Amino acid sequence: MLRKLFVRGARKGAVATAVPPGQRVYAIGDIHGCLIQLEQLLDLIAADEAERGEADTVLIFVGDLVDRGPDSAGVIDRLMRLATERPTTRFLYGNHEEIFLKTLDGEDKSLRMFCRVGGRETAISYGIDDETYNGLGFTELQELLERTVPAEHRAFLEGFEDLISIGDYTFVHAGVRPDLPLAEQSRSDLRWMREPFISSRKPLEQMIVHGHTITNDVEQTPARIGIDTGAYVTGVLSAIGLEGTDRWVLQTPRTTEG
Repeated sequence: MLRKLFVRGARKGAVATAVPPGQRVYAIGDIHGCLIQLEQLLDLIAADEAERGEADTVLIFVGDLVDRGPDSAGVIDRLMRLATERPTTRFLYGNHEEIFLKTLDGEDKSLRMFCRVGGRETAISYGIDDETYNGLGFTELQELLERTVPAEHRAFLEGFEDLISIGDYTFVHAGVRPDLPLAEQSRSDLRWMREPFISSRKPLEQMIVHGHTITNDVEQTPARIGIDTGAYVTGVLSAIGLEGTDRWVLQTPRTTEG
């Protein structure tokens, strides 16, 4: 297990950001069908919880559960169980959830994008074999996915949130427009934003915790904390823990040079 402790306020002149007393938050980065890494990270979180003691704990998944990795269907099944076991668990709506759901609804533009951004692996995880996938046209693929993906999976994904705020932190999938109040952010930006958010260093009204943009390690700036470490490429699925003004990182082991 890799664990790195970050203590807010260590930087000279920093304004402390905190979650409310008695609460603990674990925010988990983009999973992208990596069920093995998800199970590993959930084990790390359970061990970390036991070590730290009781708290009012919330797990937040920042979106992009599906596509690219080998078992999107298995990831959704596992997180549906987790949501039953831990009803305080919350999920953010990523751009890949948007593409997947619009594909199932028959939107042609999203279907074509789905096939370009890792949807093949998602289709195969639902039991559509390689030979069948390769022989399908776009319309046939959409119709088969619509028949194959369980209604329960669709309903689960459709229930995701776009923005979650706890204490001094706001959690989104992709980012925000630095020049707009959080209350005025569009769904599209929350799910798709990169620039100018990623380059922004000016503190915002909340510390933003997000995924969507892959970095080699969890990235912290005065404006944001990026927790997408490219699990489907590197094997590293990351979570950031927050309690009081403390921050710490839990990660699965790196499996490639990615």
